[in-house]
Amino acid sequence: MSMWRIFRGRVWGDSDISSEQRRFHFRRGRVICPRMPDYAIIIPAFNEEAFLPATLSSARSAMTHVARDFGKGELIVVDNNSHDRTAEVARSHGADQVVFEPHNQIARARNAGAESTTAEWLVFLDADTTLSGETLAKALAALATGTVAAGGARVAMDREVTPLVGWIVRTWDRVSTTFAYAAGSFFFTRRDAFKAGGGFDETVYAGEEVWLARRIKAWAKKEGLTFHVLPESVTTSARKDDWFSTKEFLTQLAVIFLIPWATRSRRLCAMWYKRPKAPTEPS
Repeated sequence: MSMWRIFRGRVWGDSDISSEQRRFHFRRGRVICPRMPDYAIIIPAFNEEAFLPATLSSARSAMTHVARDFGKGELIVVDNNSHDRTAEVARSHGADQVVFEPHNQIARARNAGAESTTAEWLVFLDADTTLSGETLAKALAALATGTVAAGGARVAMDREVTPLVGWIVRTWDRVSTTFAYAAGSFFFTRRDAFKAGGGFDETVYAGEEVWLARRIKAWAKKEGLTFHVLPESVTTSARKDDWFSTKEFLTQLAVIFLIPWATRSRRLCAMWYKRPKAPTEPS
């Protein structure tokens, strides 16, 4: 679907066009240019100097891939109070904007990124995750239909993992596609849906994408919209398989799915915020 589609019949004003149509300037019933930016890719990053180059490179390549159909995107990195060269690496590897969020919490970092852009479409991508042009195109095309409020994609690991982690990923993909949930590694949404869902819950330290998906789905149902999980995948790092034990993984799964109130404790969700002194370089 080309972004240069012609709308005939009348002159459109800001008061009588939809949130999707606001992405374009109208004159005499004809699209003349897209608003800037049309969408934003938001990457929260805490001590991610090792992985950011690959993530940013993939995101920029994906943006180039979709530019003809979906206009200009904005690439935003939110430095979540890193102690390493995250901000410097982000600037030197193509980020259009680097935002600083002092409170070390991924929900706050994602929300800070959303607040820093005027884009109507928001794409949240984890700092250790790479994105293909095809997956980004499918996500933006879904939003462009006007019937999709938000969505996600399947998750693939960047290398072979232990049986437990493999089982977790496969199980998540089944749950995600069956019940329409998006992993935090790739979550796309219209801005109005994001606002209606209240953004990412800043009272929790893990699982915030699950709670946001639930709120958006409740709103979307009333609006006649859907939550769409793509059959395509994003590729995320298997580094946590190296960093943490089976016991730690099982404990975190219990926290998120069996005692969800515990996600309000940073101490009980510490696994998601730990970083080794020498982060593993991406392969």
